[in-house]
Amino acid sequence: MTNYVHILCTPHIVQGISQMMQSLGRQCVRYFKYTYKRTGTLWEGRYKSSLVESESYLLELYRYIELNPIRAKMVTEPADYKWSSYQINGIGKQSELCTAHPLYLAINR
Repeated sequence: MTNYVHILCTPHIVQGISQMMQSLGRQCVRYFKYTYKRTGTLWEGRYKSSLVESESYLLELYRYIELNPIRAKMVTEPADYKWSSYQINGIGKQSELCTAHPLYLAINR
């Protein structure tokens, strides 16, 4: 998306998501400030997180996130947005960053 990011992830360790977001934030800020010779804050505020407790909610989140570029009129097909997990989940593209969720893959069975 042009001004925000949705990340749907499952931590492997306690505090894993917090640590990931802290590291990601530091790296992005460092890159952006160095590349564009900028100072000051980069983010508007802290990231927001929500616990996903049900399978139906998880699938709804996948649907919402993967169709966002279409709603924003950035692409006409979810597979056309190169930053989408749809390429991994929906069409089987291999990725070192993203693993297709077993529940998502079970839809086709």
